[in-house]
Amino acid sequence: MSTKPIHTYYPSVDIRDVIFNLSEIFYSVQGEGTRAGLPCVFIRLQGCALRCVWCDTPYALDHRTVGMEKTGADILHEITSYGCEFVEFTGGEPLEQQGVFPLMSLLCDLGYAVAVETGGHVDIGTVDPRVICIMDVKCPDSKMESLNRRENLTILRSHDEVKFVISSRNDYEYARACVKEFNLENRVAAVLMSCVFGKLTFLELVTWILEDKLRVRFQLQMHKFIWSPTTRGV
Repeated sequence: MSTKPIHTYYPSVDIRDVIFNLSEIFYSVQGEGTRAGLPCVFIRLQGCALRCVWCDTPYALDHRTVGMEKTGADILHEITSYGCEFVEFTGGEPLEQQGVFPLMSLLCDLGYAVAVETGGHVDIGTVDPRVICIMDVKCPDSKMESLNRRENLTILRSHDEVKFVISSRNDYEYARACVKEFNLENRVAAVLMSCVFGKLTFLELVTWILEDKLRVRFQLQMHKFIWSPTTRGV
């Protein structure tokens, strides 16, 4: 029996005909997570309800901004042109555009490895179980902590990843408590901790992790070292 979720989005419409609002599509290397360094096609969708203080893609936040209007067929064609089998949806917040759910399922059907980076405030319960969810839990300094959908932390799968972007000791203690409360070290593929770029030294965060003997993965945002931290499309 199939374990794929039944989507109610566009039930009588071919997802290839649905129009998406995109900020950009680009081919680069994955800069974060357990697949850091791997070639990847990134589909950045436009619009996000959150306004994290440290957001590094502010150009992709406003729903009223039309970046590129592309159909599902357009997106599939561009993905195919790169000859890469790893695709990641990001944003903005990709899960705020409902068509992304069946589009991700279609890509899984076509044999792609598919990941979605989500801010965690949208229900991930209907994401195709074949898709890798990389969920960003908002720490207090982001000013978006109250919008965390904590229910999502209870339904993460063993191949999913959880990310904490940390700006201070207070953020770190919040992340540490969350890891323990939801037993994340034993339930997901990786717990990722990174510094808000330029706000917390890498040494400080690594020292805290080692002192507490956390089984988490410290990470750098690789793309910000290969290119300038403000370079788009990488």
